[in-house]
Amino acid sequence: MRRTATLAVAAMVITPTLAACASLAAVEPASDAGNPVCAEMMVILPQFIGDAERRSTNSQATAAWGDPSQVVLRCGVQVPGPTTDPCVSVNEVDWIAHEGEDGVWTLTTYGRTPATEVVLDPQVIPSSTVLASLSQAASRIPAEGACVSVEKNVDL
Repeated sequence: MRRTATLAVAAMVITPTLAACASLAAVEPASDAGNPVCAEMMVILPQFIGDAERRSTNSQATAAWGDPSQVVLRCGVQVPGPTTDPCVSVNEVDWIAHEGEDGVWTLTTYGRTPATEVVLDPQVIPSSTVLASLSQAASRIPAEGACVSVEKNVDL
């Protein structure tokens, strides 16, 4: 329940369809979703993150895992500037971690253009599992910078 409300607040709404017992994740595309570099990342996203299977979304450069969604990804979000939010590095990809008031995390790649955003509830699926699963795909977007202070083992 909390997860669904959080995703709605993040402008990501899950809606069922009539297609073959599956549901389509309605995810609002990011402003730069049409960037060709996003396509390079999207084609190598994993089929599973933990036990959550990837499912179809209704917009370009987006992905969702689980039904209801446990992880939602959008490529082409605004590149983050300097921040005091913690930065973690997983497999040489830096992620800015921001915890919402509801306990749901938004993780955004740092030093890569376009940026990629991942929304998850760490009480439902561990952020370490999510970031380890997505780092290879996120690394397809070349690094142009890095966090100044990076924590290697942070529990989100």
